[in-house]
Amino acid sequence: MKVLHSDLAPAAIGPYSQAIEVNGFIFASGQIPIDPHTGKMVEGGVAEQTRQALINAAHVLEEAGLGLSSVVKTTVFLTDMADFAAMNEVYASFFKAPYPARSAVAVKALPKGALVEVECVAAK
Repeated sequence: MKVLHSDLAPAAIGPYSQAIEVNGFIFASGQIPIDPHTGKMVEGGVAEQTRQALINAAHVLEEAGLGLSSVVKTTVFLTDMADFAAMNEVYASFFKAPYPARSAVAVKALPKGALVEVECVAAK
């Protein structure tokens, strides 16, 4: 088991790793839309937040020598399903066919008041 960490993504805000690599798979923790350079949530709505969350996820995967094209499964957490279309439009700009499997669920709240969080599993 190997711990992955990128300074280009927000540091973990609790007792967890940004990602763990094991048996050719990378299990990345959920990324919220924090700008790692400022430590603050990006301004804007769910579209801007989705973009930053996916950028953060990509940086974590880069530590394993991978990109988003290696993602096999994502889970998207939204605080409001009314934001699904806006999230999906941005999400589609980050992934190409064959698209990863995906779940999208509504949750009551996310850390630091984020509107969206994205976690992913990638394969080498």
